[in-house]
Amino acid sequence: MSSTNELLYCFKLEDPSGEFEPAAGLLEALEVDFDSRFDRESRQVWHTVYSTEREMAEAALDLVKHHLKDWSEFGVELVPGEIFELHSSEWAEAWKKYFKPIEISDKLLIRPSWLNDPAKPGQAVLTIDPGMSFGTGQHATTFFCLKQIDRFASSAKSMLDAGCGSGILAIAAALRGYEHIDAFDFDPDAVSVAVENIALNDVTKLITPTVADAADYPGREEKYDLVCANILGHLLITFRFNIVRWIKPGGILVLAGILEKDFDKVSSAFTALGLEEIERETLREWTSGVFRMPTA
Repeated sequence: MSSTNELLYCFKLEDPSGEFEPAAGLLEALEVDFDSRFDRESRQVWHTVYSTEREMAEAALDLVKHHLKDWSEFGVELVPGEIFELHSSEWAEAWKKYFKPIEISDKLLIRPSWLNDPAKPGQAVLTIDPGMSFGTGQHATTFFCLKQIDRFASSAKSMLDAGCGSGILAIAAALRGYEHIDAFDFDPDAVSVAVENIALNDVTKLITPTVADAADYPGREEKYDLVCANILGHLLITFRFNIVRWIKPGGILVLAGILEKDFDKVSSAFTALGLEEIERETLREWTSGVFRMPTA
């Protein structure tokens, strides 16, 4: 999150399901800015939609209310509240109750700056504080990508983080020894957050995130050993021809951000271009996959 203490206009959605992913996926499809929180002890879930302008927050609330009846068919029942004001600094403080360290492997630990949980010998510590839906490792799709970055660290030397959000994936690659790392996001606010997190982890010399879109991002001339594209499923399909151009022969593509019901369609779109699906994993409503580019 930016260090500025700007005023946000928000509304909360109570979610009695006990799982935040189904509703989160539907909110992502509406392309509203939101944050989801889950208290593991009480099983309480709620989503907060926010905007820096009241008119946009009111429009988002109307949009969500319009879709509530349709969402009930997916088992998603949300109770919307009224719009309220909140300073961004208060948002960050509220997050501290819910953000805990995440161990990716014996080689990588994700930890917020206010905690001092000891790392294992030889374990890199990635420090990241919660922002606003830009990625902290808590979400199933981000967690999957982190595991793959860690898994291929011994063989992959170059990595592209497509849709970088907070920059967490690019930072993880730097801490795990990747030598050339690029990152981009279409959202300038996300890139600003990524720049802050990259500096926090002292890897600025390795990563310079840029504002760009998957439709026209040129990629590296030599291409990449590993590409992580944590983008919504329909966008992955739309930009698939560009995405495959970023991967070296024999390289790895990690696709995430895909609802389980949509994954077969996404997988088929990429295997039709010659990639081989070598693994998939479903965590709650989200499915992610690993694909390999043919060597020739």
